Amino acid sequence: MGRVTERRRVIRIRDGAVSTRPDTLVAEEPMEIRLGGKPLAITMRTPGDDFALAAGFLVSEGVLASAAELANIVYCAGATSGGAARPGEAEEGEERGEGAGGSNTFNVVDVRLADGVPVPDITLERNVYTTSSCGLCGKASLDAVRTSTHWPLDTSPDTPVRIEPAVLSSLPDQLRDAQRVFERTGGLHAAALFTTDGELLDIREDVGRHNAVDKVVGRALQQGRLPLSSCVLMVSGRASFELVQKAVMAGIPVLAAVSAPSSLAVDLAVETGLTLVGFLRGTAMNVYAGEHRLALDAAASTG
Repeated sequence: MGRVTERRRVIRIRDGAVSTRPDTLVAEEPMEIRLGGKPLAITMRTPGDDFALAAGFLVSEGVLASAAELANIVYCAGATSGGAARPGEAEEGEERGEGAGGSNTFNVVDVRLADGVPVPDITLERNVYTTSSCGLCGKASLDAVRTSTHWPLDTSPDTPVRIEPAVLSSLPDQLRDAQRVFERTGGLHAAALFTTDGELLDIREDVGRHNAVDKVVGRALQQGRLPLSSCVLMVSGRASFELVQKAVMAGIPVLAAVSAPSSLAVDLAVETGLTLVGFLRGTAMNVYAGEHRLALDAAASTG
């Protein structure tokens, strides 16, 4: 995990006093994801959990739904012995940050699907679809996610997934306490999976919230745990359309964020039946969709 952070010299000014010192910064590098040898996407990410990031990205794209559909993921120049990591295997070369002859940049991964799994047509429209700045919006985007997910969310008022507001209130502090790299840099987002009882299952950090979510989802796929139908996804920062999309595509019924959702994120949550909670701070929160999963003591006021 040596490339997660880097050191840089800074000039520090405090109360008029000027000094120089090294500062710890979060690393940010581009990673190209290839599918069957063909370029699919490039994302700016914090190195680490790169294979999980690629796998999670393909879950959100509707390409992968189980570990059995994934043959392997490799660094194109060979990061480990043979360069490959099968589903569930530790990414040893990635964690060491070293490759054959020390020449590997570890910034290009190639995903190979299992025999019989169809390789989707890679088009420009598909490439931009999952970016938060994409030009696809409105009803077309909502329908695309609703119809392509492998695990439609249960929208019944009698859904078995129920969560206490008090449990939700405990999640931000748990998220922050588990952010080890954030404590050193102050520059990372995080995504974490919890049970509906508030037990932390997994947490990943990255310069991008969407990457952190992909890493969490990708690890779950590698471990054979999809769909995540009994989990809560907690993210730092805001809840964008893209994050709601990724939650739905992984079968996650509840998404909570410490900041605001976007209007399209709320629309997608309503469309798909996702429970979306924003401004989760202390005992306060706003529920934008899917309130049927919250164990509320009294009917919500409409005033």
